[in-house]
Amino acid sequence: MSRTVHVPYTIEQDEDGVWCAHAQLRPGVGAHGEGETPTAAIGDLREASSGLIVELGPPEELTLDVDVA
Repeated sequence: MSRTVHVPYTIEQDEDGVWCAHAQLRPGVGAHGEGETPTAAIGDLREASSGLIVELGPPEELTLDVDVA
């Protein structure tokens, strides 16, 4: 079975020039990736996230309908 999981992430460049990508999969469980380019960091993050999802299961998703004034 295949399932698409949307995981929000942040990406930034550290003081040494390394790109770092971070994603919070659930409270207390995060994944990190790094690389010489943003694309490499995201690829590393994707691999780390996939491993955690296989090990721990997919994060719960919540959809809300909100009335905004």
